[in-house]
Amino acid sequence: MATTLRARPAALNLTATAYARIADLMARAPEDAIGVKLSTPKRGCSGLAYSVDYVTEAKPFDERIDTPGGTLFVDGGSILYLIGSMMDWVEDDFTAGFVFQNPNAKGACGCGESFTV
Repeated sequence: MATTLRARPAALNLTATAYARIADLMARAPEDAIGVKLSTPKRGCSGLAYSVDYVTEAKPFDERIDTPGGTLFVDGGSILYLIGSMMDWVEDDFTAGFVFQNPNAKGACGCGESFTV
């Protein structure tokens, strides 16, 4: 009996504007940066927050997503909170930032700074 493996779902999906923002960040990155990294540190009133920072080395358990403009790493300890999420870059007259549609989030604080799973 043959076993068929199903394709592994994407850890994180990105919009075209998120890809463009990563390219913009990498075009202005410090010389030693190898990409940007998404993590979910404990912060805010709900417990976890999204954080995107430059990274200078890849960690063994980080998920690597190669984009046309540079590499996005997803923190290995955060990946379970983010599977199936959509990462977007949104700008309007007053704010600009990455926005996440996270099916794993069970709640968020009123200001949008943090979420809980």
